[in-house]
Amino acid sequence: MARDVRPVHHPHKRHVEMPYAPALLVRRGSLLFLSGLTAAPVYHSHPHREEEFDLPPRMREQAVLLMENLKTTLAAAGCTLADVVSATRYLTDVAEQDDLNAVWASYLGAHRPTTTTVEVSRLATHANCKIEISVIAVTGDAATRDVRSSGTVRRSRRRAERIQKKPKGSKRKTAVRKRRR
Repeated sequence: MARDVRPVHHPHKRHVEMPYAPALLVRRGSLLFLSGLTAAPVYHSHPHREEEFDLPPRMREQAVLLMENLKTTLAAAGCTLADVVSATRYLTDVAEQDDLNAVWASYLGAHRPTTTTVEVSRLATHANCKIEISVIAVTGDAATRDVRSSGTVRRSRRRAERIQKKPKGSKRKTAVRKRRR
């Protein structure tokens, strides 16, 4: 099953460039929910150690680090930025939103997931963090993909071939079960 995601626009939409789609319709695929990401290393100490949060002071530089963290996290699940369908973006200063949008657009190109941007007084991760993003992505064929706990992705070709070659009428159980609708 391939993924099928389509942008939804109003019938009388204005032709303006926006950094998001009003809605995305997911017809096929599995959903991936990402925890909030910042410019800080994804894997950092708890309780926090100050040296792990030596972040650049500008939104643009933090947004680049965040987008690299996002790409790496998506890749660990077999996804790319093109699979992102929704993002909630928390900024400590909404006046810096244009800097974020410039970096966002440079990474996403023509792809426009739904977004919500919220100004907050401080992010829980660390006082040096200016932005945090929580993302939902849609994956492709879950029946032929194994995501191991180590974060690596392995295509299970043998299993997919075995399922496809299964004789009609066979009562043998397969590794793939039909999802309930």
